[in-house]
Order: sequence, then C-alpha cells, then structure tokens
Amino acid sequence: MSYLDDLFSLEGLNAVVTGGSSGIGRGIATALAGAGASVHLVARDADKLATVAAEIGATWEVCDVGDANALANLAVGAPVQHADILVTCAGVNHRPPLANTSEEQYAETMAVNLEAPYRLGQAAGPRMAERGYGRILNIGSQQSWSAFGNSGVYGVTKAAVTGLSRSQAEAWSRSGVTANTIVPGFVVTPMTLPTVAEPGREEALATRTFVGRNGVPEDFAGLAVFLASRASGFVTGQTIAADGGFSVH
Repeated sequence: MSYLDDLFSLEGLNAVVTGGSSGIGRGIATALAGAGASVHLVARDADKLATVAAEIGATWEVCDVGDANALANLAVGAPVQHADILVTCAGVNHRPPLANTSEEQYAETMAVNLEAPYRLGQAAGPRMAERGYGRILNIGSQQSWSAFGNSGVYGVTKAAVTGLSRSQAEAWSRSGVTANTIVPGFVVTPMTLPTVAEPGREEALATRTFVGRNGVPEDFAGLAVFLASRASGFVTGQTIAADGGFSVH
C-alpha cells in the first residue's frame, strides 16, 4: 500500500449516506465509493437511488428519515449497525418567514435535519467505538453560524447540528471515532431551486465568494474523503467550511 493509500484509502470500510440520491449527498457518496468504500445510499426516491447506485456500485434503500418509524427501522438495520462512515446529508427547508412557520413545518424540519442525524449517530457511534474506528460527517449550512431570511427553523437545525457533532466527538473520539460538520457554500441542488428562481440571486451569491462562483457537488469530494479516512484521525468536533470563501467574505 502506498503512502497516500495508507492515509486516504477507504477500502474495506462501509459508508451510509442519507440524502445520497442527489445534490451534495450524491457528490459525497460518489467520492467515498471512488476512494474504495462500500456505500449504502438512503433517500426517498427509488428511481433516483437506483440510478446513482448503478453509477457508483452502491446498495440502497428507500427511507424517509423524517418518519419516526422508518428512521427507527433504518437505525437498527445492518448498514447503519455496520457503518464505519456515517454521512447525514438528508435535509428539508420549507423557507417561510419564522413568524409564519407552521407546526407541521417545524416538526418535519426538526425531524429530518436534527432528529435523524442524532438517532443515526446514536445507532452507529457506539458500534464504531466498539470496533475502534468510525467517521461521522454531519452536513451543516451557512446557517450553522449566520441567520438567513425566510429560513428560521432550518437555521435552528443547522446550528444545532454543529453542536451535535461536538457532542459526538466528545463521546467517542477516544475510541477512534471522529465527528465533524461540513458547511457548504451555496450549491444549486433540488433544495435550493427556490433560491435560484429569484432573478439575479444565483449571480449575487457567487459574487460573495472569493473564487467567483457557486459550488457544485463535486467540490465536497476531497474534504469528505479526508474526513472519512485515517488521515483525519486528529480532526474532530470541528465545523469546516467548503464554501469558496463565502463565509469569510
């Protein structure tokens, strides 16, 4: 095995990626598979899952992680119980003004964006610790540290996810399990389509970066592989931006 393989190869490791059928989750799943991991995709759309799985050689299952019973079944299943790498990328953002947020919107946003990462971490983390190796990658947002308009409850969940990663890191890092949050910049995905529908909005967001463009799912490949690999063993509890400089502009 070469030096780089020793650091970054994911051969022999099992990964679970929620939200893996599209957007950033798909980009990360593709990267992990390319680095040698056996990837299990979780999302709601069977057709999209089957397409991505065929492309990257993954297994898959349909699950709405916002449904408590479905989430519980996912958590006790073999892919999560045997996961060496857990990526929680499934997300929802209804985008009402905070004062107009319905109880249903609040409940779904909390369930998908926070409850699911917590429950899956609770299921996978102790098993990882028993085996002496694990990597938890929670996906945050620019709203993990800044408030955006018409997105209040989403921002609450994404701020909370950074705290979840720190708590997971405190709980299991001594046993070889790291937990970190990836904060993307603006990326055109199915979830952000309402934003780009506003004339000029996509271009305005690009000008806020140092690199002069918005992100694409492939921009998270290197960071995800690093955080999933042995190379990141001393990196834990961190909130790491891959945003083209958006957050510091």
